[in-house]
Amino acid sequence: MPPLTIRHVTTYRYQRPVGFGEHRMMLRPRDSQDQKVIGSSLAITPKPASLDFVQDRFGNHVGIALFGSRAKELRFESTVCVDHAPSDPASLDRTDATMAFPALYSDDELSELLPAIARQTPDPGDEIGTWARQFLPANGAISLFELLSRLSQGINHGFSYRRREAKGIQEPVETLRLGHGSCRDFALLMIEAARALGLAARFASGYLALPFDQPEEPTSCSSRGSTHAWAQIYLPRAGWVDFDPTSGSVGKLGLVTVAVVHDPIHALPLHGTFMGRQSDCLGMEVQVSVTSGLLQPDAIG
Repeated sequence: MPPLTIRHVTTYRYQRPVGFGEHRMMLRPRDSQDQKVIGSSLAITPKPASLDFVQDRFGNHVGIALFGSRAKELRFESTVCVDHAPSDPASLDRTDATMAFPALYSDDELSELLPAIARQTPDPGDEIGTWARQFLPANGAISLFELLSRLSQGINHGFSYRRREAKGIQEPVETLRLGHGSCRDFALLMIEAARALGLAARFASGYLALPFDQPEEPTSCSSRGSTHAWAQIYLPRAGWVDFDPTSGSVGKLGLVTVAVVHDPIHALPLHGTFMGRQSDCLGMEVQVSVTSGLLQPDAIG
């Protein structure tokens, strides 16, 4: 598969010049066995007084910008080129991922996975657990891979996708009751459902890029060049496996991972503050495009 070039532009506009506080960016994809950043550039206007890059406790790349000037517009333009070679998800069905439910984690695995197994959203009536258990057969005999595939497809077929511009994520119980949500809502629903079944799960965010030899699908969250969110579930001896409940798919085909976290609040692509009146803010515009091919030589950093 040829490299992918991802351009992500975020622009904030204001009625008058305002000051800016610290801004934190999670825009650079992670390096792993199935994806590797081979070039990148980041342009920020106005130019920050300082720009530092760190890795958080999950290994995600975080940029931290501090500003010394005022402006009516704040713009971030990230361009990255990624070698993307996801493995065939069908191979999981021939590995230890087919072991039977419930998952049997080793003691060493459990010590690391406990934060990802613990439920993190309110569900006093265990509505999420009750819903998740409907995908178990009557005799309870099912492989982990099949169970999670059913769960992902159950969200895809049973819920309506609705794009939401509002910040934040719906509580999974609310998504369950409403019957609709955005990709990030569906991701969190699947994560909490997997945790209710005793599985380690985490939130993944990044970009969605359909294969370039296939036509674009009509669903908004399936369009080429969009930000996206999905779930990763830890399967014994298979590791972290990607499940996208928005499409019902398994594996990383078309998914470029930027961040993985236990709590989605820590996976915001960009957040910061400004000094001024709330009425000064005219809004934010985000543009994302994904194309096949390398960056221009002068843009590679």
